[in-house]
Amino acid sequence: MTEQPRRPRPDPHHGVVLRTEQVSPHLVRVVLGGAGLDRFAAGEYTDHYVKLLFDSGQERPLVRTYTVRRWDAERRELAIDFVVHGDEGVAGPWAANAQPGDEILFNGPGGGYAPDPAADWHLLAGDESALPAIAAALEALPAGATATAFIEVPDAADQQPIESAAEVDVVWLHREDRKVGALLVDQVKAAAFPPGRGQFFVHGEATFVKELRAHLRIDRGIDRTQQSISGYWRVGLNEDGWQSSKRDWNAAAEQEEAKALGQQS
Repeated sequence: MTEQPRRPRPDPHHGVVLRTEQVSPHLVRVVLGGAGLDRFAAGEYTDHYVKLLFDSGQERPLVRTYTVRRWDAERRELAIDFVVHGDEGVAGPWAANAQPGDEILFNGPGGGYAPDPAADWHLLAGDESALPAIAAALEALPAGATATAFIEVPDAADQQPIESAAEVDVVWLHREDRKVGALLVDQVKAAAFPPGRGQFFVHGEATFVKELRAHLRIDRGIDRTQQSISGYWRVGLNEDGWQSSKRDWNAAAEQEEAKALGQQS
């Protein structure tokens, strides 16, 4: 059997910082533009993401994944929201200190979720890392659609306005000193689901995402085809550590859910 040659990876996109905005105390929006975005295209999904490439001082760059908050194809402007916690991490401090004219290379976009127009209703749940994707999804919903969004943020100052033509109920949850995702888990478990076929988007810290995935699949009997569920990050790990362990983490979760479903049958 002849081995097929690998397709060459496209060159990274080259973004130039046009402006920044302090959206909330822990969220900075960076808007990129420039001729280096001529090949970039997005819009099929509301959870589009890009892989930002930061200089590591070594041969390979540090890769950090961020959701596309908004892509303006006419102006060729790409907005990305960054969670910032002081000097912690790589991407957050870069965004907090970014100035017009600064440059960044990135790959993408990827993505796989958009609100299904055939769904009778939508439920979205996530922490601040999932806020850009949740906001983009709510903004994309048409008039007549129905959605509930549970969004956990550090405190009330991190709320932000979200506009939608749909009938949307946004429930802001203020974490303060609680464990990440604890409020989200309680709210989703206590929620009364409307009749009909729902579509679910649950993203954010891996531990609460895993718990809610099991709840939806085992306790609620929601088919996985109705779910977009993924851990964006995990407490105690940087992105390199999380990405290297994510496959095993998901496999273990699948085994636990399969065992629980088998015990129910």
